[in-house]
Amino acid sequence: MNWKRPTWPVWIAFFAVALAASAARALPYLPAIEHGDIAVRLQPVATGLAAPLYGINPPGDTSRLFVLEQNGLMLVLENGILSPTPALDLQSRVSPPLNPANANDERGLLGLAFHPGFFNPVSPGYRTLYTYTSEPLEGNPLTFPVPDEPTQDDSVNNYVNVVSEYKMTTPTSNVVDPNSRRVVFTIGKDQGNHNGGTVAFGPDGYLYLATGDGGGSNDRGRAHLEPLGNAQVITGGNVLGKMLRIDPLHPSLTPTSIDTPSGNGEYRIPYDNPFQGQDQVPEIYAYGLRNPYRFAFDRANGELILADVGQRNIEEINRIVSGGNYGWAIKEGTFLFDRPTGSIGDPPGNNSPGDPPGLIDPISGTIATLQYDHGDGISITGGFVYRGTAIPELFGKYLFGDLALRSLPPRVDGRLFYADLDTGEIKEFLLPQFTDDQLPNGLTVHGFGEDGNGELYAMVTNTPSNGNGGIVYKFVPVPEPAALIFALTAVVMSALTRRRSDRRAQLAGY
Repeated sequence: MNWKRPTWPVWIAFFAVALAASAARALPYLPAIEHGDIAVRLQPVATGLAAPLYGINPPGDTSRLFVLEQNGLMLVLENGILSPTPALDLQSRVSPPLNPANANDERGLLGLAFHPGFFNPVSPGYRTLYTYTSEPLEGNPLTFPVPDEPTQDDSVNNYVNVVSEYKMTTPTSNVVDPNSRRVVFTIGKDQGNHNGGTVAFGPDGYLYLATGDGGGSNDRGRAHLEPLGNAQVITGGNVLGKMLRIDPLHPSLTPTSIDTPSGNGEYRIPYDNPFQGQDQVPEIYAYGLRNPYRFAFDRANGELILADVGQRNIEEINRIVSGGNYGWAIKEGTFLFDRPTGSIGDPPGNNSPGDPPGLIDPISGTIATLQYDHGDGISITGGFVYRGTAIPELFGKYLFGDLALRSLPPRVDGRLFYADLDTGEIKEFLLPQFTDDQLPNGLTVHGFGEDGNGELYAMVTNTPSNGNGGIVYKFVPVPEPAALIFALTAVVMSALTRRRSDRRAQLAGY
């Protein structure tokens, strides 16, 4: 693409448009996300996929990136080249109930984690990895049934979300032994949405899993407890709307551990998990989450950064700590939430940062808070804190996105953002290779990947899980002199919010 220096009349026109847009813009809840001053290039490293949604590497492995396809395939990118043979094929397990014709189905192969001792022959976690999948109820033990709401009699366990353990044939091979599967635990689900999706080992060596609130709007209805909703209940075996923390190894492999074996005998519960009282669920690490689809540990400091999908209004980014209550469904972001109506009311009256006490709001910095409203997207897709070296200006920023700008019909136009965890500011990337800095062809943002060097990848698609519109993009620097040109125009670009008024008009009824 050939870039020409803008003339002064063009600069004046840019400023005029920016001022007019600013004057006309309506901000129902939060300011619009503006373009930042960081330009990146998206380099396709795998194309023709269906719905890629996550990518990680075995610990210390800098040559391989294991990529998950929602339809049940685990793929391998080795030195940037896609292996023709999947490492693991779970299509028969996740379908049914996965509906491959539905681009909005939230079930499938969702999460992957390699044990920290994956390469250590003397570790009980040698060659061991864990998956998080949605599977039929038949053939799976039921560890945590759907909540039993006494006022309702129609809640059923329609399927289960499963944490499974597998072994690689060798730690350097690209083949997972499908016959090595061991079910760690399962979570019964009534409704098909709000499954969370990420499993990851923390720096403490424990496995973390974030779960959704069960699926119903307002955390109400079938299989949702009253009067608080699932996310606020930490008793009675309710693990929905939570961050869970366990040692997933079979207890027989860790006989000297001080952690307690689980009720089903398949894993251990960390002795210092915060909820050990009578009838409390000891696996819970934190609660008050709606649909925490993606989270990641910052490899530099171990902080757990989580993106929680909002309902009708607010998307948020949280820093998860032991015992924390993140507010759902009392709050959506920093706004008070009314469960009967599903409304956060009109600002500023219901914008209530820090109140009620005892709830943890989204990450707040010196300038702003890490949240945005549905004028800028409909479903946050969490990513990673960038700790690579290829793009120095991005170092330490939280890279994430939003599934789509519009909901129906169909979901299209995903977006890519970065956030400053210190200032609390969110900015949109400059993508000079694409028209209007926007992902082409209606691509939606389903997930991100992080390789062993700390470099990051975007997982996008414009087809359902049986299609071929999926792409894995690697974030790489913009070649000079284009980077200089875009740095000079950043002030103007940040003033333009890319037809924000039109977007809000489109979304007024959402």
